[in-house]
Amino acid sequence: MILQDQIVERSSLVELILRSSPIAKLVLLVLLLFSIASWAIIFTKSRATKLAEQQSNQFLQAFENAGRWDDLQASSTALQQSPLAAIFQAAHGELQKQSRLNLEAVSRVMQSAAIGETSKLEKSLGWLASTASAAPFIGLFGTVVGIIIAFQGLSAATTASIQAVAPGIAEALVATAAGIAAAVPAVLGYNHYVNRIKTLAAEMDRFSLRLLNFIEREANE
Repeated sequence: MILQDQIVERSSLVELILRSSPIAKLVLLVLLLFSIASWAIIFTKSRATKLAEQQSNQFLQAFENAGRWDDLQASSTALQQSPLAAIFQAAHGELQKQSRLNLEAVSRVMQSAAIGETSKLEKSLGWLASTASAAPFIGLFGTVVGIIIAFQGLSAATTASIQAVAPGIAEALVATAAGIAAAVPAVLGYNHYVNRIKTLAAEMDRFSLRLLNFIEREANE
């Protein structure tokens, strides 16, 4: 009985969508595209941030156990997805160019690398923010247009009753529901990954300071 009720509800929802106006269908299509893009970004960011965190932890362990600069060089080459390894590579490249140690120049290069890694991790998050803010309004637009069409039909009807206008309003409200359904995962995904990227950025800053100390110790030995 419960399964049968669910099938009826789904068929009713499909019927509402099929009976909706062309503008409402266009709104639903736009929201579907927003939702598909948002989910694709969410899954992509999940893999990218997880890989960055795992390889950064591995590189930190290598840093703790490293006795020489060459040991870190080998680890950074193997862990290409780690932001910390990218910072190390930037520092290594700067040191190769210097004839005399300049820690300020190395610090600037590492800061630039950290900014680049943070920007790479934040790529496409703007789409999630745009979906979270725009999708409910796009859905509301579809609802308003649908209600206008429903009341126009009511004015032309011979009898005015709630039964006459209810189907049109129900069709219009589907757009609002679709807007909310597209916005909620986007805003949750955006907040989640912004926090994870902030944690990685803080780890990059701490590592940069520790790496400067390591370079200074190497130079004084």
